[in-house]
Amino acid sequence: MNTTLATHPGIDPKLVLLDEKLPGGDYWHGIIKRGNTLRITDLAGSHGVSLVCYNADNPIERLNVADTAKIQFNAFLKQGMVMYSDMGRILCSITTDTSGCHDLICGCSNGTSNEVNYGDATLRNSRNNFLKALGKRGLTRKDLMPNINLFSRVAVSPDGYLQYDRTCEKAGSYVDLRAEMNILAIVSNCPHVLHPSTEYKPQPIQLTIWKSPAPTPEDLCRTANPEVVRGFINTDALFAQD
Repeated sequence: MNTTLATHPGIDPKLVLLDEKLPGGDYWHGIIKRGNTLRITDLAGSHGVSLVCYNADNPIERLNVADTAKIQFNAFLKQGMVMYSDMGRILCSITTDTSGCHDLICGCSNGTSNEVNYGDATLRNSRNNFLKALGKRGLTRKDLMPNINLFSRVAVSPDGYLQYDRTCEKAGSYVDLRAEMNILAIVSNCPHVLHPSTEYKPQPIQLTIWKSPAPTPEDLCRTANPEVVRGFINTDALFAQD
């Protein structure tokens, strides 16, 4: 079941640059130019979507999950927050989010976790998906770093145990990621490493890239706190002579 442009609230069809379905277990990689937005839509109750991203012009700069959580004092991403690079700049902003379930704590699935969860290490997993995509971009295993898990939430008990929250599986929810520099995004549509189902059944998602409007001076992502203001000053300086 493919979605149509009419199912993408707030997006003028004339501004859409890419609109395609990503089957469960598959991966996608592509360049999103500064100012454009990637919308990821949960079509059927996602079991989790893993994401990593890089500065497309200089891939040595990449997502830093620890700083993304630390600087924003929150291990769970939501609308109005940003994703930091390891150089203190902003890779992308979460301009819209109808899910509210995005995990910065857990890593991604791999062959061992699939063996434990499903009894089959040969099933597709996010670590291998990431490595395949990186290879196609001239990058290697050393360039893979901790990821963000979209459409996923884990509860952390006082004694440190993690419990997956299945209430986040909401078909039709979506998250908009506005690129604040030219970014290379890699999306792996494999189940979250802690998803409790014993059946390997990742659900399809929709990927939509569109020419989103320029941020206003009151843009929440750019003005949320002094730390993010400094991050955008550092980021915008890269493009001061464009």
